[in-house]
Amino acid sequence: MKDIVKASAAIIIVCIGLFVANDYLGKSSGNAGSDTVTIYNWGEYIDPELIDQFEEESGYRVVYETFDSNEAMMTKIEQGGTSYDIAVPSEYAIEKMKENDLLLPIDQSKIPNMANIDPYFLDLSFDPKNEFSVPYFWGTVGIVYNPSLLDGQSFESWDDLWDSSLQGKVLLVDGAREVIGMGLNSLGHSLNSTDETELQEALEKLQKLSPNVKAIIGDEVTQLMVNEEAAVALTWSGQAADMMWENEELDYSVPEEGSNLWFDNMVIPKTSANIEGAHAFINFMLDPEVAAQNADYVGYSTPNTAAMELMDEEVITDERFYPSEEARDNLEVYNNLGLEMLGVYNELFLKFKMGSK
Repeated sequence: MKDIVKASAAIIIVCIGLFVANDYLGKSSGNAGSDTVTIYNWGEYIDPELIDQFEEESGYRVVYETFDSNEAMMTKIEQGGTSYDIAVPSEYAIEKMKENDLLLPIDQSKIPNMANIDPYFLDLSFDPKNEFSVPYFWGTVGIVYNPSLLDGQSFESWDDLWDSSLQGKVLLVDGAREVIGMGLNSLGHSLNSTDETELQEALEKLQKLSPNVKAIIGDEVTQLMVNEEAAVALTWSGQAADMMWENEELDYSVPEEGSNLWFDNMVIPKTSANIEGAHAFINFMLDPEVAAQNADYVGYSTPNTAAMELMDEEVITDERFYPSEEARDNLEVYNNLGLEMLGVYNELFLKFKMGSK
């Protein structure tokens, strides 16, 4: 009888130990539920001081992870290994995540600071009525360049990148939508084209750009441009702003044929273990002082009109980064092309990259 009691006690102790260990591991991996807000964001896309401030004001602990592409982010959320409470996808990814039932609806009654958002950035086609997303940053795709290394050359047109004087001088971001979109725009086509003839024309034109391509890279483009190791690059407006802050010789333009107008929004993934904390974080980020500080740190354009009132006038009137509504009419938002067509874009981009080596 004593042996049975001892065995039972041992089993109970082991079970308690396993429960405690599991609880600890859950917390350490960012799955701590109501005490933690787990955020999944692009790299260098928030002022770290604001995370500390949110923790202090809210009482929540923040677990912060980063991704480098919408596709990587969606794959990880779909796998469900981590209970992310907040993610920051781009517009076409939001549309796809809605289709795949990966998002929870936003309770706007818990986000009074939504009133600070410019109505232009609300109720857009990828998320009508902002049922699943809240604006974070926006911007354009364009050309950053160093006139002092280019005999004063400027870039009003995409075709300027094909100039023979730029042999081995052009950096391109490693993104199929951006590069194929540039090729399409340069021909007067939509960057969301699904027409096989237009896409083939874009590839053929891009292949003629190959002699001018120095490299197809990611975040390394910033230091290469800042250090004047490259003269011109295809990039995003906020990244260009960072470069220009470090090197005043640089300039940025969006070619006249048109380009991408993008939006990154905060969403609550279906994996969320702390929906209340997620809403609290979104509302915090929309506070005017918080949003202004974040925009100053990150360098991208804020959709928060109340925040803009607190920002440097020189920044918010710079139409290279805050283009007028009229200028935005010539820009396009990336559509969700579907898995099959996205595969076509990726295949064309791979062919181009292989030919540019």
